[in-house]
Amino acid sequence: MDLVIECITKKYATFSGRARRKEYWLFTLFVWVGSFVLSLLDVAIGTFDVETGMGIISTVFSLVLLIPGIAVSVRRLHDTDRSGWWLLIVFIPLIGAIVILIFAALRGTPHQNRFGNDPLGGTAPETNQVMTETQ
Repeated sequence: MDLVIECITKKYATFSGRARRKEYWLFTLFVWVGSFVLSLLDVAIGTFDVETGMGIISTVFSLVLLIPGIAVSVRRLHDTDRSGWWLLIVFIPLIGAIVILIFAALRGTPHQNRFGNDPLGGTAPETNQVMTETQ
């Protein structure tokens, strides 16, 4: 739950850096479950509109979490060493969602990449290491 709270409070609109898989999927699960529960609440109190298929409370919830959702998605793409612009592929029906789903499920780059340090705490490999033979 700490990762979800951090996404909403500290990283609300942070599009730089990297997000590990756990952070991304916990945030996504929180949004899905929250939307479902609030939709049920909308139906129960009568604020759900059948014609539009939306309720007032669940719509406000979704709008509030739209920017953090985009931000965590961009950071997740950064973790796989891809630009956040790849997120625009979701506008291609079906194929775009599948591609983003695959990218989100992939393991991030194990060391520092062009978007920052490994969120799992991996250190960068030594680049100028001189090998010596001992006999």
